[in-house]
Amino acid sequence: MSDVQSWVPQSVDVSVPSAARVYDYLLGGAHNFAVDRMMGAKVEEMMPTARSGARVNRAFLRRAVRFMADQGVRQFLDIGSGIPTVSNVHEVAQELYPESRVLYVDRDPVAVAHSELILAGNDRTGVLQADMRDPDSILNSGEATRLLDFDQPIGVLMLFVVHWVPTEADPWGLLKRYREALAGGSYLAISHFSDDHGNVAATEATVKMSQAGGGEIVERSRDEITALFGDFELVDPGVVRYAEWRTSGPGDISDDPLVNAIAYAGVARKP
Repeated sequence: MSDVQSWVPQSVDVSVPSAARVYDYLLGGAHNFAVDRMMGAKVEEMMPTARSGARVNRAFLRRAVRFMADQGVRQFLDIGSGIPTVSNVHEVAQELYPESRVLYVDRDPVAVAHSELILAGNDRTGVLQADMRDPDSILNSGEATRLLDFDQPIGVLMLFVVHWVPTEADPWGLLKRYREALAGGSYLAISHFSDDHGNVAATEATVKMSQAGGGEIVERSRDEITALFGDFELVDPGVVRYAEWRTSGPGDISDDPLVNAIAYAGVARKP
């Protein structure tokens, strides 16, 4: 197997595009193929803001992980992680504190298969194939037992994933299950598409993203997104546009106001 192909599991058909690899492509990563780049180009045709939106969300991830790490968090649970490349959780956390442990969770078997090879040799990371709508399959998994101590603070990240949970599946009750499993001092980070921007073009872009993702994104109001944090204490500045949460530089914000308006984000601490 060539160096270029060394991260590709034999079980993965690289002639078929993968949503996880397309996202990697949009982020400027190297874990994608021509078929993924072709699909990515089609996504950009449908939604020209796709690349910028992916970058802004990843910038929020970096800021949230750094913040949690600075508060003493040394273990992280990233749900809906995709392929862990391009400044993902373990890269950010372990660069600051090498002892940090990270469990990635995704329901996409292609993303998980790639992740297992990419993370091989890093015994402080792991990956689990599971659906966030089945908390027990994540919280009681062998990988969670190996990597996470639920008696100590954990940083949970749910970025651009909860808006795929339909309202009838009760995302608020679902997140309560995760919050209840965490020790005091834990943190929860969420980014979520919103419907209160009043921008027709933004709504059309979200519809196109739903079509590209093969599901349906449920846009929610700021109040509905804030309710996902339950009784956790919101960290200043609260739930704000995802480009504006503790912005550290121009790279955190898109030049396109439309991109900056499509989602909210926040971080909250369990008392």
